[in-house]
Amino acid sequence: MGLAACFIAIDKNAVDTFFANPDSLEEFLSEQFESEEPTNIVDVDKSWHCIHFMLTGQAEGGEEPLAWAVLGGEETGDDAGHGPARILRPDQVKSVSAALASIDKTEFSSRYDPAAMKAADIYLSDMCVRDGEEALEYIVENYLGLTDFYRDAAERGDGAVLLIC
Repeated sequence: MGLAACFIAIDKNAVDTFFANPDSLEEFLSEQFESEEPTNIVDVDKSWHCIHFMLTGQAEGGEEPLAWAVLGGEETGDDAGHGPARILRPDQVKSVSAALASIDKTEFSSRYDPAAMKAADIYLSDMCVRDGEEALEYIVENYLGLTDFYRDAAERGDGAVLLIC
């Protein structure tokens, strides 16, 4: 099965509510995943760690705001599969959106280095080494979806829930 990541845009009131009452976040997530038509959500599938590495050059952490794009935010609630959900505040979402806007498809693709990913023990690095350009296409497709998500969320003034499960 594996670890996949999804990102859900939430308004400022929801950000405040989820920090004040983490149980309400769990209820919200259940509703989102049970819904046939979830809103303001992007699923980058299993490419999340590759995207993070290509943005930061690191397996964890990195320079903000790019480090916030996949693995940022404040942990809230119980373990959701690969740690608790994390929440980015609206100002952080705007910062991430602006930073991602400066990295187009060509620039992002130029950061693809399967050998470095393997050395850093990045999730899916074996696939990257094995599949080369085909794996890059998969990662880039998910990266572009993530940049669209952050752009749209920033335009609405939303925060975001980041979840790896």
